[in-house]
Amino acid sequence: MAPNDSAETNGEATGTVVGRRKAARYIVPFAVAGVAAATIGLVPALADSGDPELPDITAQELIEKIAASDQEQLSGTVKVSTDLGIPSLGGLAGSFAPGGKQGESSASPDAKLMELASGTHTLRVAADGPDKQRLSILGEGSEYSLVHNGDDVWGYDSESNEVYHAESDGKERAGGKAGEHKTPKGMPGTPKELAEEALAAAGDTTSVTVDGTAQVAGRDAYKLLIKPKQSGSTIGSVTVAVDASTGVPLKFTLAPSSGGKAAVDAGFTSVDFTKPDASSFSFTPPKGAKVTEADELQAEAEKKGSADKARKDLGALEDFKGLNVIGKGWNAVAAIELPGGAAMPAQGSGDVPAQAQQFLDALGDKVSGDFGSGTVFRTRLVNALLTDDGKVYVGAVTEDALVKAADAAE
Repeated sequence: MAPNDSAETNGEATGTVVGRRKAARYIVPFAVAGVAAATIGLVPALADSGDPELPDITAQELIEKIAASDQEQLSGTVKVSTDLGIPSLGGLAGSFAPGGKQGESSASPDAKLMELASGTHTLRVAADGPDKQRLSILGEGSEYSLVHNGDDVWGYDSESNEVYHAESDGKERAGGKAGEHKTPKGMPGTPKELAEEALAAAGDTTSVTVDGTAQVAGRDAYKLLIKPKQSGSTIGSVTVAVDASTGVPLKFTLAPSSGGKAAVDAGFTSVDFTKPDASSFSFTPPKGAKVTEADELQAEAEKKGSADKARKDLGALEDFKGLNVIGKGWNAVAAIELPGGAAMPAQGSGDVPAQAQQFLDALGDKVSGDFGSGTVFRTRLVNALLTDDGKVYVGAVTEDALVKAADAAE
């Protein structure tokens, strides 16, 4: 086993990598819609059959190995589980799909991939460069597949026999114009993408070390351990298992500072770095399937006025009095003032019925400080303080740290 590397980063190692990196070399691109906040993971029983003997490596060398990896061909199975301390989004995700109603297209990736934000899932993935990817979510007797091949993106829900289709001009895929479909890069929550986010955040508030070795999906790997030096963060540590041969992250584990099971734990149960068969990226709508074009969904939304409403909602953001960041590193807290001074109804104000007030109180904890009073809403990673005078403080920090940030802002 490689000995622990106790050197702590001052941001120089990560800065060197980030400054030189190219997005295509940092992630294996997957044509899937983005999911807020990386949110999938691997069950703890993932193949871990011992600690292999590997040559010594420093934290900086291991980070550079990740950055230098240009492996864009692979196939495999990812076992995922997420415990963020929030209710399952499976039944609600469709409500946020384009068009605004659940069921308009059960094959739309915007809704389907939100299911990965909670629970346990098994995925099959395949990639052959930036223009060919496939992701399948396996259910009990059903399967959802998202296929990107050139300028076409197909989503298929076998349970409802519905198909979603979008076209993307090659010139627009990397950037795109407002309102036009574009193929996003990066499968939400792949170990490599999650590792990129964690390493980009590393700085002088972060300790980055090599924490031995492991076997993941039958492959030898180094373990990169990322921990905050500061107290007050809800994040205890991030561990990335990096393939010793290719430099591809195979497993990503985010442990909350409160203890217990991992909040986010992502990795492969099997992986193959040879070129996948071309048939993996071909798709023809099954006979009798309902096919919905992305342009049709947008046109329907325009017809119903939901697009106009969305534009008005975005316009309301202009009322925000700016975003202020309090603190730095892992203890950074975003302070936002809501448009119009919107706030939670004050307890006993009579603005809401007593039963409704009890429900609102049950959602969070009442707190007070120099800032005044408000309610803290908690998950295992991200907490938010909504003050009674319409300010919001959000961060991956504890309740006490939120209150201190609110006090400091006054």
